[in-house]
Amino acid sequence: MLAMLEAGVPADNIYMDKQSGKDFIRPEYRRLTRRLKKGDLLYIKSIDRLGRNYEEIQNQWRILTKEKGADICVLDMPLLDTRRGKDLVGTFLSDIVLQVLSFVAENERSNIRQRQAEGIAAAKRRGVRFGRPTAPLPENFGEVSERWRAGAISVTKAAAECRMPKSTFYYHARACEAVGNGAGQ
Repeated sequence: MLAMLEAGVPADNIYMDKQSGKDFIRPEYRRLTRRLKKGDLLYIKSIDRLGRNYEEIQNQWRILTKEKGADICVLDMPLLDTRRGKDLVGTFLSDIVLQVLSFVAENERSNIRQRQAEGIAAAKRRGVRFGRPTAPLPENFGEVSERWRAGAISVTKAAAECRMPKSTFYYHARACEAVGNGAGQ
């Protein structure tokens, strides 16, 4: 945000998504591309803020510059400024730089996913449990689940008596049945 303001972009012309740049199905990006018209100048902080997929970055760049007719200026890479070097050599250099940076962005996304998977695996080996802790079953669960199994009450009534969603009641009742103790955890 600060980089955009420093570049002289008015605050109401700044579009910022709060989700990953893995694809271009982002609300603010879509809003931006709908409003963008021929002759507009689009500032991007860095190419990996535009996206992280090599082919999609290339495709979006073409759409923005060729189909929409907008210029693009990547703030942290001055070679990627379509206002300068509109001749063949300038276009060639911009294309090469864009391809290299698009590759780097996608490669970084791949590395992030790899490091994340390795971190999760290492944590699991250390015994770290992910997700919300399992809540203890209510004291009346065993008695209520027995009545349900016997057909005396419906799963809806059993879940209500245990103050839990039907799916949760059913899951625990089946798990207890598999273990063979009826009372559960």
